[in-house]
Amino acid sequence: MSGTTSDTATDTPGDSEDEATVDLATDGWFSEERATFGDRLAAAREAAGLSQKMLAKRLGVKTKTVAGWENDVSEPRANRLQILAGLLNVSLMWLLNGEGDGVAPPGEGAPLTKDARTILMEMRELKAEIDGVANRLARLEKHLKRLLEGVIE
Repeated sequence: MSGTTSDTATDTPGDSEDEATVDLATDGWFSEERATFGDRLAAAREAAGLSQKMLAKRLGVKTKTVAGWENDVSEPRANRLQILAGLLNVSLMWLLNGEGDGVAPPGEGAPLTKDARTILMEMRELKAEIDGVANRLARLEKHLKRLLEGVIE
């Protein structure tokens, strides 16, 4: 019976090594170093319970425009930024750089399992790889365009 008591005592919130790992996995989740404008926009939109289509309609833009913002292909104009912040109930500074009033990072509501943390970390690594490949693709497209323009002229 005393074994059960000690197990309970070690499982108290704040004493668990797993919870410390969760904090490390989600600490600064939406910071400028870890998340892009698009990441924060998508998180705020989802937290507000809006689809891309619904947000686009409220802003008076096309759904593909909102998708472009969330995928960091393009950025909204200054006048739309303030409207976005208001519609999504986050601060303008949070949307831009992750500082100020925003949405809670994933995992703050409930402790994450080891498997969930592993998946989150792998997703973060994959996103970084995808960003690198996207940048490389953009450079190649630009180079090809220049080559083709030179051939056509």
